[in-house]
Amino acid sequence: MRKERTLKAAKSNLSDLMILGLGNPGPKYEKTRHNVGFDLIELLAEQLNLFLKKPLFRNYRIASVSVGGRRIHLVEPLTYMNRSGDVLPHLMKKYNLEISDIIVAVDNMDLLPGRIRMKSRGSSAGHNGLKSLISRAESSGFNRLYIGIGRPTGGESVVDHVLGLFSSEDRTEIDRALERCVEIFRSSAGGSLENFRNEINRKSN
Repeated sequence: MRKERTLKAAKSNLSDLMILGLGNPGPKYEKTRHNVGFDLIELLAEQLNLFLKKPLFRNYRIASVSVGGRRIHLVEPLTYMNRSGDVLPHLMKKYNLEISDIIVAVDNMDLLPGRIRMKSRGSSAGHNGLKSLISRAESSGFNRLYIGIGRPTGGESVVDHVLGLFSSEDRTEIDRALERCVEIFRSSAGGSLENFRNEINRKSN
């Protein structure tokens, strides 16, 4: 596997990249604020004409494609949010990924709905999905694509907020933001992660 990757890197000079969207599986959680990571993965798969498949005996869905000379793996963990990291060791070994080859798409309450930021690393900031990933990877060095969902208002609890649905206005902003992410990804995937991050932070806000 390592030899194959070395040969491929010699041709494209780009490592594999995994985009891992966080969310909860099942119809109950579809389109909730906590599932915007899933929403991004599914939009990417749709626009790249891919089908997310669940490998036998594995708790994730995945689709892979070559874009701009780089092999991209789109992943949805099916473990529920607080165990998102359970899939990481297997995937990193299978695709010979470094922690810096991973982008995690995740909801963020500190950003308004439709706002997006990308960082190269960071803490969990109390997010259970990120806590799980950091624990299982034994590193916080993965990239984060934060998708704003806003904070609860009117006495609503954090749990009710993240597991609730967007208002129609906020949903429109989220969908526009996800479309922008996909557009930037498709035009920038062949470049460096730094360039992709800069494009996200420059154009999406």
